[in-house]
Amino acid sequence: MAAASGPTAGEYIVHHLTHLQNHKPTNVVDFSVFNFDSLFWSISLGIIGCLLLWKAARKATSGVPGRFQAAVEILVEMVDSQAKGIVHNAQSRKFVAPLALTVFVWIFLMNAMDLLPVDLLPVIWEKIYGAAGHDPHHAYMRVVPTADLSITMGLSLGVLLVCLFYNIKVKGLGGWAHELFTAPFGSHPVLWPFNFMMQIIEFVAKTVSHGMRLFGNMYAGELIFMLIALMGGAFALNATGIGLAIGHIIAGSAWAIFHILIITLQAFVFMMLTLVYIGRPHDAH
Repeated sequence: MAAASGPTAGEYIVHHLTHLQNHKPTNVVDFSVFNFDSLFWSISLGIIGCLLLWKAARKATSGVPGRFQAAVEILVEMVDSQAKGIVHNAQSRKFVAPLALTVFVWIFLMNAMDLLPVDLLPVIWEKIYGAAGHDPHHAYMRVVPTADLSITMGLSLGVLLVCLFYNIKVKGLGGWAHELFTAPFGSHPVLWPFNFMMQIIEFVAKTVSHGMRLFGNMYAGELIFMLIALMGGAFALNATGIGLAIGHIIAGSAWAIFHILIITLQAFVFMMLTLVYIGRPHDAH
């Protein structure tokens, strides 16, 4: 991962911000590139989240619940109460509420990967990669899926598809098409192109902002953890400047504690926006 003298701060950060990919992107948008690390961790954490919820449902009792069951019940009631306040159609809520719960748990678990030591999993992967006969200097591994724009935009696109589905289901294909061309300015034929353009801009803006908000917060948090790790690395390399070691411990602990709030809040915000976007077709109808 580093030469005998150790990598520079820039090399260290660039290495940690490089994905394990099938090949380097040739353009800003290259759909042939797969970030294998983001796919692995997001799918694995999604499976873990489903297993945790399944375990809680399977072991649920009518008596005094254990701590794990009580925590899951509080979470389910919180999500259900939010869904009831936004999606008033009971039939739709049978699907939307579990979707919101899944989104919250999944994103929370992906965000929580940021609380692991910065070098823990990358160093383990470096040893595995090197033992397989590859150059360990190219053992790239990013473990926070929500710090990858392709993952967050994929999630927001999924929400957009669900939103479009309910627009058609609630209003009918003809009713939704009519709304695309008659809102928000009016039904005069001259206004149809402007209405359609505004509707498309709204869908695109909501989708992009939905994914970018989560990505921006988690990417910044990941970068700050790397900068804090560099403080400890500088002390370990030079064996001087006790202030670096103390600052590393204090800053790392403070940021980790604060980041617990951030990862929870970002999962909650993404879930709430999902409910709001899906609830709008029902309110309009």
